[in-house]
Amino acid sequence: MSGPPRVLAVMGSGETAPAMAKVHRALFDRLGTGPVPAAILDTPYGFQENADELSARTMEFFATSVGNPVEVASFRSREVDPVVAATALARIQESRYVMAGPGSPSYALRQWAAGPIPGALGTMLASGGILTMASAAALTLGLVTIPVYEIYKVGEPPRWLEGLDLLGAATGLRAAVVPHYDNAEGGNHDTRFCYMGERRLRMLEAQLPSDAFVLGVDSHTALILDLDEGRAAIAGLGGVTVRVSGRSTRFTAGETVAIEAIGRAARELAEGRSTDAVHDTATADGRRAPVGDAAGRPAAPLRDQMAELEGAFVAGLQADDPAAAVEALLDLDSAIEARIRAGEDSPDLDNASATFRSLIVRLGERAATGGGLGREALDPLVRALLDARDRARAARDWEAADQIRDQLAAAGIEVRDTTDGTVWELGGSGDQGSRSGSGG
Repeated sequence: MSGPPRVLAVMGSGETAPAMAKVHRALFDRLGTGPVPAAILDTPYGFQENADELSARTMEFFATSVGNPVEVASFRSREVDPVVAATALARIQESRYVMAGPGSPSYALRQWAAGPIPGALGTMLASGGILTMASAAALTLGLVTIPVYEIYKVGEPPRWLEGLDLLGAATGLRAAVVPHYDNAEGGNHDTRFCYMGERRLRMLEAQLPSDAFVLGVDSHTALILDLDEGRAAIAGLGGVTVRVSGRSTRFTAGETVAIEAIGRAARELAEGRSTDAVHDTATADGRRAPVGDAAGRPAAPLRDQMAELEGAFVAGLQADDPAAAVEALLDLDSAIEARIRAGEDSPDLDNASATFRSLIVRLGERAATGGGLGREALDPLVRALLDARDRARAARDWEAADQIRDQLAAAGIEVRDTTDGTVWELGGSGDQGSRSGSGG
């Protein structure tokens, strides 16, 4: 193949979280040696007052955590100056990697309607390049889209908007993409299925075309569709669910299937041939894909993974490289989560969970002293801890979430949960730090 690969990556959430950095890196690796021309599209959050901050934070993430700088293709509104619009379009056309992420799907669709952006993204998928659509942007990919804010926060009746259907054009799958599929932020109320919950999702399903289905992507999970090979790989912490009229089939992280297998699963569900099943996954050539890590490698024994990752964590702290320590911590969390999802119950799993919590304590102690690090170095360390706390809360692991918060408090770092996400401050200083969490 002479040109770049044609890949559509759909991320459920956490597109700039440490746990997803390796997914981005693996995608960039497919495009050859870097730096690869890349851009982030800011339309979904273009209405937010902190849009500049969000763009800057994303650029920093790609430069430091992924290792490939990105430019901003700024198209915040259809009313932008023609020169600004032309510049955004040119950056998309020149890029081999484009990502759009959090914000409002309905806002993004209004700004893109009858404009050049959808066509440019479609051309990229047709001619070569990697398009990553995450969170709010992922919602726009299907033939219909959930107006999340309007339903969840304003109280409008459940309804669909017309989507871009880039997924259908690229793969033939007639689906409504639902990121944040396993969301559990509601605590005492159901926020699964991108904050819709079961009751409202059933109402939405009843409005779908008869040949369409729901394609759910869990938080901190990516569905990577290789359009040239006709394969779909699931990477990250969760899974991908095909759902029809309340019945579902689930593909889990580490599996690779033919893209057609996703459509076939939807047809089988529509015919009543599968109910709430974990899909017995086969690769495109019919062989069963081994369940393993996010890159598809067979998983090592948990005790070996734990020892290796604990060593990497300690080495990161000793080398004054908190990012490496955090990545090892999150990798251990991922390994534990994969075993829990597989139904494992063993002493090794208990030991790994205990080790994970002990490493949180050590990281909290490091945050307390700063380890000689300046404020700029401390910020990503705290953000990573908050990201681990968000994931623990989403998994209803309240013990781990409380432990992270307690360790930060002991370090003199005050954590506050707000409607816009989690913020932290150095205790008593009033010096606000970073914000965690993104819109859907």
